[in-house]
Amino acid sequence: MKEFNSKDIEVLKKIIKNRRDIRGNRFLDKPINKEILEDILDAANSAPSVGFSQPWKFIIIEDEETKNRIYNNFIKENNKAKKIFKDKELYPKLKLEGIKESFINIAVFYEKNHKDILGQTSQKRVGEYSVVCAIQNMWLMARAHNIGLGWVSILKPKKVKKILGIGKDKKLIAYLTLGYVSEFLEEPELLKLNWEKKKELKDIVI
Repeated sequence: MKEFNSKDIEVLKKIIKNRRDIRGNRFLDKPINKEILEDILDAANSAPSVGFSQPWKFIIIEDEETKNRIYNNFIKENNKAKKIFKDKELYPKLKLEGIKESFINIAVFYEKNHKDILGQTSQKRVGEYSVVCAIQNMWLMARAHNIGLGWVSILKPKKVKKILGIGKDKKLIAYLTLGYVSEFLEEPELLKLNWEKKKELKDIVI
């Protein structure tokens, strides 16, 4: 197996540091070719998973009607969120999704297994965490291809599943928007807008 060098490490650091959560106001009307999309999905499929269970499933969403139905659920859920953050003047001004603007949407699911999984007997949710690892791989590979990815969490999972015709054996983990962008910000948008401050190493090591 290949041993990596300092140059490889610096490239990986650069990709990690420059990963961004992309919103609709930055997506471009530019298609992603099949080979690049497969590269991003293959990165997901190379993620670590508990008991090598690989419990992820992906639905690629391109048609406008489905996007619009998902977007309508976002609007409904975001109106609820506006009430929760009513004391934050910034919240209504934030663009928090890119469902209709992105080239494709990808719904990511955890597929429940009907047999015992090595490593999952004590902590049942590690299967779901494995799917999150796959999403992170996608995010980094997309960034390496200069493609933006956004995670839309202001959605009702049951409603998304109903729209997509997904049964009870799968759990929605993420709804992603993917596409080329006008720019990648130098720093995370919510940091730039002072929504939250960045934690330092001294803040996270206890």
